[in-house]
Amino acid sequence: MTRGKTIMSLVIPDEILQASNMSEAELLQEIVLMLFQQKKISIGKASRLLGMNLIQFQHLIASRDINIHYDVEDFRADVATLKKLGRL
Repeated sequence: MTRGKTIMSLVIPDEILQASNMSEAELLQEIVLMLFQQKKISIGKASRLLGMNLIQFQHLIASRDINIHYDVEDFRADVATLKKLGRL
């Protein structure tokens, strides 16, 4: 069995873009923000999907009054990562 990433493309009809009065980039941003807000993706993943560094993404979510969700589980995962990298 081969492990790898599954790549899926989603086609958004032009009619949806026209109806939303958004560009493709704006629609992508809205989708990523929604996924982040619903805790479906992490802040790191969200910033990477939008091609932003973490600080830029934090500014974006702050401008939208979206809270950063960071709980004990996230903290423990960060500590484990830092230990793995030899930074703790």
